[in-house]
Amino acid sequence: TVNCLDQHVEKSPNRVALIWERDEPGTAVHVTYRELLDLTCRLANTLKKYGIQKGDRVAIYMPVSPLSVAAMLACARIGAVHTVVFAGFSAESLAGRIVDSGCKVVITYNQGVRGGRIIELKMTVDEAVKNCPSIKHVFVARRTDNEVQMGDRDIPLEEEMTKAASVCNPESMDSEDVLFMLYTSGSTGKPKGIVHTQAGYLLYTALTHKYVFDYQQGDVFGCVADIGWITGHSYVVYGPLCNGATSVLFESTPVYPDPGRYWEVVQRLKINQFYGAPTAIRLLLNYGEEWVKKYDRSSLKTLGSVGEPINNEAWQWFHQVVGEGRCTLVDTWWQTETGGICIAPRPSEEKAEIVPAMAMRPFFGIVPVLMDENGKVIEGNDVSGALCIAQPWPGMARTIYGDHQRFVDAYFKAYPGYYFTGDRAYRTKKGYYQITGRMDDVINISGHRLGTAEIEDAMADHPEVPETAVIGYPHKIKGEGAFAFIVLKDQTAPIDRVKEELKTIVASKIAKYAVPDHILVVKRLPKTRSGKIMRRLLRKVVTEQSSNMGDVTTLDDPSVVKEILDTYQKYKEK
Repeated sequence: TVNCLDQHVEKSPNRVALIWERDEPGTAVHVTYRELLDLTCRLANTLKKYGIQKGDRVAIYMPVSPLSVAAMLACARIGAVHTVVFAGFSAESLAGRIVDSGCKVVITYNQGVRGGRIIELKMTVDEAVKNCPSIKHVFVARRTDNEVQMGDRDIPLEEEMTKAASVCNPESMDSEDVLFMLYTSGSTGKPKGIVHTQAGYLLYTALTHKYVFDYQQGDVFGCVADIGWITGHSYVVYGPLCNGATSVLFESTPVYPDPGRYWEVVQRLKINQFYGAPTAIRLLLNYGEEWVKKYDRSSLKTLGSVGEPINNEAWQWFHQVVGEGRCTLVDTWWQTETGGICIAPRPSEEKAEIVPAMAMRPFFGIVPVLMDENGKVIEGNDVSGALCIAQPWPGMARTIYGDHQRFVDAYFKAYPGYYFTGDRAYRTKKGYYQITGRMDDVINISGHRLGTAEIEDAMADHPEVPETAVIGYPHKIKGEGAFAFIVLKDQTAPIDRVKEELKTIVASKIAKYAVPDHILVVKRLPKTRSGKIMRRLLRKVVTEQSSNMGDVTTLDDPSVVKEILDTYQKYKEK
C-alpha cells in the first residue's frame, strides 16, 4: 500500500485516485489519494481491532467501489491476505472459497446495485457463513438505505471506521509474502486459490499498465472490469494506483440505462484508456453505431480488450466505430495465473503494425514457446502448438493455496521446464502470436473462465440425473455458451421440470452465468471402454462437424454417435 498510496500522498495528496461511476447514471464520486489513504487506514485499524493479523485471510464480497478498493488495500497494509469473491457468485460458491482459504472475516455491503436492480449481498453472505466455522465477524457496509438483518457477528463497517484512527503504520513485508488469493476455474471441479505475492506482482502490474496502454501522468484510466476478477485486481486497483493514476470504478452494466452507457461515461469522465471485454463489445455492436456516435470520444487514446480472444468483427467495430480508427487497440492475452498482461501489440517500436484480433508481441521478459504433442519445442514460423512460457516472470502465481502439488501438476507437468498456459496458439509468418483457444475442458463464458467439470458436478446433485457431460459451443454474444447432455434415470421423467431444476441448481451452486443455454436429454453418453466420456465427439455434434468425427474405434459402442446426432437434429428442429 505504500507504493499505491503513501508515495503519492506525499507528492500530490489531492490527485484523484478513483472515480467511482456508480450504477445511477451521472453520479460519479471522486476520491483523492489522501482520502483513499484515510479510508484504507481506518479500515485497516478496524480489522486489527477485531483480531485480524498478518497472514490471516479476509474474504471481500463486494461490487466495485472505493470502499472495496480500500478493503483490499487495508488487508495489504496489515499483511492480511485478501480473497475477493465476485459479488455475482452464489452463497455456495462463496462458502466454498471461505472454507478452502480459512477466512476469519467477510467484508460485504448490505446490498449491491447493478443495472437498476438491487442485489442481496448480506443475505447471500448470511447463507454462506452458516457453513463456515472459521468466520468470526462479518463487516457490513451500506450501499443502499435499506435495512438488512444484523446478527451477533455482524459489525456495521462505516460506524467502526468513524471511531478508528486515520493513521495505520504499514506492516513490513517480505517480497515473497502473500498479497492475495483469487479463485479460478480449472479443468477439474474444485476452483483453485491462485496465490500472488507482494513485490513481483506489483512490479509486473505497474509496468504492464504503463507500457501496454502507454499510460501518461494525468490520464484517466478506464478499466470496466469487476474487482472480483484478476483484471480488476491488476488494472483497476494495483497497477494504476502504483503508477499514481486516476482509475475509474465502473459499477453498472454496458446497457444500463441504455446501450450508450460506456460512451456517455467516456465523454463525461474524459477517459483516455478504455479497457473492456469482447463480450460487451459484441453485445453493443448489435445495438448499432448511433449509441456510440451520440457521445464525444475524442479523449480516448488507447482501447484494450481482455478476457477472451476478440473476433475480427468485434475488433473492427471497436477500432473503427468506438475509436474512430485513430486509437491504438491492444488485444491483451494473460491469465489469473500470470498476474498481468503477457502478450499484447504494445509496447513495440513506434507505429509498429497492429494485426487485428491478435495479441502479437510478448511483454518484456516473457519468452513464449509452442510445443508439439511429444513435448518438443516447435521452431520456425507459421506453426501452431501448445502455448508455454520458457522462463519465470515477476507476476507469475507462486502456488495454489493449500495444494502445491496441484499447482505443479496443472502448470509444470505437461511440459517439464516450461509453464503450460492451457491455451493453443498460432505463430504467424512474421512471428506474431495469436491465441486460438483452450486445450482442456475449460470454457469462457462472457470472459469468465469456467471448467465444464464444475457445471457437471453441480448437475450431478440432481437425483434423477445420473450422468451429465457439458461442453462449450460458439455463442454470438458470450463467445462461448455451455451445452449440457444429460441422461435421465427414468426415461418417463418430465423433461421440462428436470431441465428447470438443473438450471436452478447450477445458478445456486456456481452463478447465473454458468447456467447452460441448452440441455439435451440423451439415452447414453459416448464413452471409451475405460468409461471416459469423449467430449470432443459431443463438441463435433453441436458445432455440426459430424461428417468428421475422427477416430471412434475407442468407443465402447460406436453406434452411440448416430443416436446422439439424431436426438440433436430433432432438438434443433424443435
